[in-house]
Amino acid sequence: MFVTIITDCRDSNETARQTTRSSVLFPNANISLIGVGNFNEIEASGNLIDTLDGATGGDGVIMVNAAPRHGSGKNYPNGTPFGYFKYANKTIVATVAGQTLSLAKKFGLIDKLYVTDLPTVIDAFVKKGKFEEDAQRRTVLTQFRSFEYMPFLAKWVHEGEDVPSEIMSLDDIPEAPKTVWWVDNFGNVKTTLLPDEIGFEAGKQIVTKFGTFTCYNRLKDVPEGGHGMTIGSSGYQNKRFIEITVQGKSAAKEFNLRSGVELM
Repeated sequence: MFVTIITDCRDSNETARQTTRSSVLFPNANISLIGVGNFNEIEASGNLIDTLDGATGGDGVIMVNAAPRHGSGKNYPNGTPFGYFKYANKTIVATVAGQTLSLAKKFGLIDKLYVTDLPTVIDAFVKKGKFEEDAQRRTVLTQFRSFEYMPFLAKWVHEGEDVPSEIMSLDDIPEAPKTVWWVDNFGNVKTTLLPDEIGFEAGKQIVTKFGTFTCYNRLKDVPEGGHGMTIGSSGYQNKRFIEITVQGKSAAKEFNLRSGVELM
């Protein structure tokens, strides 16, 4: 079994606390953590897709947290609610507002999405004797819900417990924007675009807000120092995201691209 945590709470203190707690709640699991940019829902969204793809047929839990308290986060008592859905033999627990689940929706991976109310869930499990009453108030008021609440919710859902929740309409999940969702360590730029959305074929010219890019079948086909679009390694099964590359250089630096920048 695996547990993958995708979160914007990613410094060494937060990483150690979250992975330690998950190792206790899921004692036989391989645990990893992917840090995303502060409040960066689209980075979290893309990494969820890549994690599901990497998991193939494995049994596991994915926890996704990108939950600002400012802006849209002010619409809720204590930040964006956490919800969950099942896909194959995997449990996904995630913040539900914003773009965090937009790519999972785009790929058709969500059948039913359940949203939870933290105080209600904690109260229910205190009454069941499965959560410490002394920790109830701390958990309800915490600023670190991805530590105090999310792993417990993931455990309960994955083990088939009856978790108080309501069904959230998939129409309430925003459509994925045509944007950058990740820049890798080479400076290659992963986008939310799929090949069929741009009519990808070798030699075709694709116009974006940052210039025109030629399509190449493989990264090696991009001329030395030249730039282009290729079908990258990220995505799910046979649906792979388009990447923007510069051969031998950082495309992100050359075109001033970063996560969240709209391309079209």
